[in-house]
Amino acid sequence: MIRVLLVDDQRLLRSGFRALLDLEDDIEVVAEASDGAEGVALAREHRPDVALIDIRMPVMDGIEATRRIAADPDLAGTHVVILTNYGFDEYVFDALRAGAAGFLVKDVVPEDFLHAVRVAARGDALLAPSVTRRLIQRYMAEPPSRPVDDARTLPELTAREREAVVLVAQGLSNEEIAKRMVISPLTAKTHVNRAMTKLDARDRAQLVIHAYESGLVTPGAR
Repeated sequence: MIRVLLVDDQRLLRSGFRALLDLEDDIEVVAEASDGAEGVALAREHRPDVALIDIRMPVMDGIEATRRIAADPDLAGTHVVILTNYGFDEYVFDALRAGAAGFLVKDVVPEDFLHAVRVAARGDALLAPSVTRRLIQRYMAEPPSRPVDDARTLPELTAREREAVVLVAQGLSNEEIAKRMVISPLTAKTHVNRAMTKLDARDRAQLVIHAYESGLVTPGAR
């Protein structure tokens, strides 16, 4: 059962999301909050698998709430998905850097909304390749290009782990990474998981940010 926390200051939207989630046999809404501070408290109380958090709220906004959840070792299993009315903007980027697994626009169709909850619960990032490109193009300065196997870039990683991180940054799944690297999906997953552990990344979204901020991948590079 996927346990979900809803955090949004608009009661009508919370009710709509809850009604949709309650129809699913594998999803349970464990709590609702109307601001970020209450959301953090309820996350600590219920330890949900997924926290759906509005980015702009009174008392405490979604970015700070995400940061506090991500920093709490007891909530390592809680994956934050940011809800926004505004599409991809600088606030969403700040939330990703704070530890969010991804984001959803509030007018998302029900099927995509439910899929996103399940994806987040698995620990996967809600960052399609097109979203990743927009993230980088708009908010990351272009560092000097460096070869993928340059040990000076993220030296804590092995060459194969760096290669896997580059492919994650391009939006590839573990299965797609396995095909590119000519390895098994299990080995690809192992490379990705070890990179996440070494870089203290909560999820694949954080790996994307590490890849670009370190210069391992540059905007527009293929």
